Amino acid sequence: MKDQLQPGVSLALLTAYQVGGPAEWYLQPTKAEVLDEALGWARRSELPVTVIGAGTNLLISDAGIGGLVIHLRSWRGTQILEEGLIEVKAGESIAALAFQMARRGWAGLEWAVGVPGSIGGAVVMNAGAHGAQFSDSLESVEVLIETGERRRVAAGELGLAYRSSLLQQRDWVVLSARLRLAPGCEPARLIEHIDEFNTFRHRTQPSGFPNCGSVFRNPGGEKKAGWMLDRSGLKGQSVGAAQVAEQHANFILNRGGATARDILTLMTRMRDRVVADWGIALKPEVRFLGRGLNWAG
Repeated sequence: MKDQLQPGVSLALLTAYQVGGPAEWYLQPTKAEVLDEALGWARRSELPVTVIGAGTNLLISDAGIGGLVIHLRSWRGTQILEEGLIEVKAGESIAALAFQMARRGWAGLEWAVGVPGSIGGAVVMNAGAHGAQFSDSLESVEVLIETGERRRVAAGELGLAYRSSLLQQRDWVVLSARLRLAPGCEPARLIEHIDEFNTFRHRTQPSGFPNCGSVFRNPGGEKKAGWMLDRSGLKGQSVGAAQVAEQHANFILNRGGATARDILTLMTRMRDRVVADWGIALKPEVRFLGRGLNWAG
C-alpha cells in the first residue's frame, strides 16, 4: 500500500467542476488487499476516509479534504452471473454500461446513457433520468462497513428514494452492485432509445464548460427546479467565474478559474431567490466535501 499512498494530491481534475484543493492522503486502489490495508491504516491512524468515484456530483473545498481520499475510478469490471443478472464494480461508468447492455439486448439502463459518473455514485445518489432511476434495476450492493468487514446489502435495506439513499449517511464503501435487467430484447431497438435520449440531452443541456449536471433536486409537485430558476431570471447570473448556464438554469458552469467558494456562493443565491419568489427551498444534488465547505439549509 505504501508505494501507492500519496500525500497532497490535487483533486480538482478528478471532479466534473474541476475545482477543489488537495487530499491530505490519496489512494487509487486496484486490488482488494490494498484497499483493505489502506482502510485499516486509516482506522488505526484515526483518519477520516472519503471515497470518490467519477466526481460528477461533487463540490470539493478549495482547502481540500483531510484524511484519506480513496479514488475508485480503477475499480472496474462486469460479471454476468446469470441471464439478466450482472455484478458491476463501483468504478464502472454507468453510461458505458448502458451501451454495453443495450448491445447485448438487455433492457433497463437505456436512460443512463447521458448520466455521468460511476456505478458506486449512482447507487449512493440513486441516479436517474427520463423518469427512471437506478433503484429500478438494483438488487443488492457489496459494501465495506466501518470495521472493514464486507457485507452484502439488499436494495430494499438502502432507503432508496429520489436522489438519496441511506448510504449518504454512513461511512460505507460501495464495492459493487448487482443489477437485474430484462434480456431478450432487440439490440437495435435499445440503441434507438439510447440515441433518442442522447439527442434530447444535447438539445436541452449545456456543454463546453465543466459542470456537474443538475445542481438542485426537483422539489416534487408540478414545478421543476430548472423551471423555477429560469422564471426567477437566474440564467447568466455569475459569481467570479461560476455562471448559471444560459441553456438550462439548473446548471452551473465553470467558465475558467472558478473556485468552490464561487460555486457555493452562486448556489446559495439561486436557492435564496427561489425561496423569495416561490417559497420553496431547493435541495442540492451536489455533495459537499472538504474543509470549510458547508451547505446552509
